[in-house]
Amino acid sequence: MEKYVTILLKNGIRVVHQPSNSHVAHCGFIINTGTRDESNGQAGLAHMVEHMMFKGTKKRKAYHVLSRIEDIGGELDAYTTKEETCIYASFLPEYFERTVELLTDVVFSSTFPERELKKEKEVVIEELNSYMDNPGEWIFDEFESRLFANHSLGHNILGDIKSVKKYSSKDVIDFVRNNYHTDQMVFTSIGDINIKKLKYILEKYLGNQAPSYRIIKRKKWKGNFVFNHIENRQTYQTHCIMGSRAFGYLSDKKFPLLLISNLLGGPGLNSRLNLLLREKHGLAYNIESNYTCFNETGNFNIYFGTENENVKKGFRLIRKELDNLMNKRLGPIQLEKAKKQLIGQIAISNEINSNLLLSVGKSYLLYNKIDPIEDVYKRINKINADEILDVSNELFHPDNMSSVICH
Repeated sequence: MEKYVTILLKNGIRVVHQPSNSHVAHCGFIINTGTRDESNGQAGLAHMVEHMMFKGTKKRKAYHVLSRIEDIGGELDAYTTKEETCIYASFLPEYFERTVELLTDVVFSSTFPERELKKEKEVVIEELNSYMDNPGEWIFDEFESRLFANHSLGHNILGDIKSVKKYSSKDVIDFVRNNYHTDQMVFTSIGDINIKKLKYILEKYLGNQAPSYRIIKRKKWKGNFVFNHIENRQTYQTHCIMGSRAFGYLSDKKFPLLLISNLLGGPGLNSRLNLLLREKHGLAYNIESNYTCFNETGNFNIYFGTENENVKKGFRLIRKELDNLMNKRLGPIQLEKAKKQLIGQIAISNEINSNLLLSVGKSYLLYNKIDPIEDVYKRINKINADEILDVSNELFHPDNMSSVICH
């Protein structure tokens, strides 16, 4: 199949399309607006906008928005992150124009009616309540809020009950007007559609939207807060997380750290920490390592859940593994094995077209280009033992590591 097709519309919207022979097509908007674009007093507003986009447009009521895709067996979905909002759909290829028209209507013509907002605030509050009842989820946001204290990167994506209750339709409309700009949007698609027809559909629905351009620059993150916080919630299991600030998208050090994170606590059952804490010592059912990239910084963390009496031992064993990475160069066989495992996991993830849709769209949003997956594999294969040592020593020194414990 032909590789990616890219189009720049006259209003600044960028388009990236991947031809595919699949019987299912996918498309959507990835918008460079998220939680970090909230100002003081706006916690959770970006997420509320995402919810409200399905609650009516200038020509559709909420029911008609949802039914337009689901009536043909498709799926409509959305999510909000710290830096992006995504609205996308999966459907049969013959309904490509129908889907593009609906998504354009939702993104550019939502009305955010007050009566719908009142109901949706209750839905989000229930989402918050459910989240607060789950310390295994809460602890990740608590760690990040402290890691990026006094900055919008530290905002909980859902906001809080007090902030959610106060929002009006005007707040939502103002946030969209101030943050949803055509030069900060990528329309991404994968499917079996004639390219000439695709361009016609895009010009018809996206191309006639009024151009708007971002003027306000995001506040950069500066600082490195170190903390150790204990939360008493009387849980059955003690939840633990430790980590540090990390590297942003533009740093070449993100690749060694991605490999390190996968080596320590990736999804494979043979990860170092899974073998050590779960298989050897029986301390934890779930242990994982995570690395989240933002524009200019990042969040690296290790999570595990255990009985309260095993917490100190768990932290001690993790510390030992981090020290090993700081002081012992990975051998050639270990390093080669780690590279192959990471590349394999990336390949499997990209085999799912809905995942590839979002990955490609985000890459085009951030870098204005799509690096062939083979180039990513080449960079991973170039990682050497010295890079692993350097990154480990930069991030994993005990003085740089923070923690949150919830029991």
